[in-house]
Amino acid sequence: MNSLLNTYQQASHILSDLLYQGGWVLSLLLMLSSLLASLLLERYWFRFVSYPKLLRNYQQTQSKTLPLHWQAAAKDLSRRCDLELALGRYLSLIKNLISLCPLLGLLGTVSGMIEVFDNMAVSANSDPQLMAAAIARATLPTMLGMSIALLGIINFTYLKRWSQRSQLNLAATGLSLGSHQ
Repeated sequence: MNSLLNTYQQASHILSDLLYQGGWVLSLLLMLSSLLASLLLERYWFRFVSYPKLLRNYQQTQSKTLPLHWQAAAKDLSRRCDLELALGRYLSLIKNLISLCPLLGLLGTVSGMIEVFDNMAVSANSDPQLMAAAIARATLPTMLGMSIALLGIINFTYLKRWSQRSQLNLAATGLSLGSHQ
């Protein structure tokens, strides 16, 4: 228990030191990545837990109402539409959050570089080692923003392709949207 608490304290110290070095943009990137991670986790939960149940429900009710008359067709269309909407939920928001990450990282780098050059002008200190360390700290937000975006793109691409395949499979199981008359 003591070693777990010690590990937690070390991780907390490292994170706070990292946030301090990267400036205010890293805090913003941390919040953005938390939102992105929660949306991605929700989509994975939907993909592996919720959607199979919804699809089974839909298929069971569809087989009970065949042959379709106009009221059953309207209910089937409504259920299918709900499923297709659920398949694409949050994907555009996830895509937009991913595209914001590198931009925020660049904003952090630019503001960090401005701060570095400002400090150099005020102190009249041109020590190359200090300047290199300050520039390395300033580029930290870009690295983090690009890393978050890369992980986000990998997950988004997987979820988007799965969603598209599921929509095609859903259309193949019965009448597609718009074919009800």
